[in-house]
Amino acid sequence: MYKDLLPIGSVVLLKGGNKRVMICGRIITRSGEDVIYDYAACYYPEGIVDANQMVFFQRDAIATIFFIGFQDQEELLYHEKVLDQLGELKVVDGRIVRAPSQENP
Repeated sequence: MYKDLLPIGSVVLLKGGNKRVMICGRIITRSGEDVIYDYAACYYPEGIVDANQMVFFQRDAIATIFFIGFQDQEELLYHEKVLDQLGELKVVDGRIVRAPSQENP
């Protein structure tokens, strides 16, 4: 489910947008919401100037990828050991947790 997420530092333009954003978080929720977003981003090139201006979005909202962020062995291992293994998630008491398996015992 989270196998194809872009790395931190990737710069994208969102559908309907006119300003590029830089991905600075993955698999994140906003305080008080029960939605899990694929990405959190800040405006590019300004960076995080005000936390209230963070942009939260799903991967299908990306129109154009301008730059793919830094990928080294640590990022590739993080993908393999964490992101690729997450499965279904949900928000409980403001925290992202694994959803119970839907498989029958």
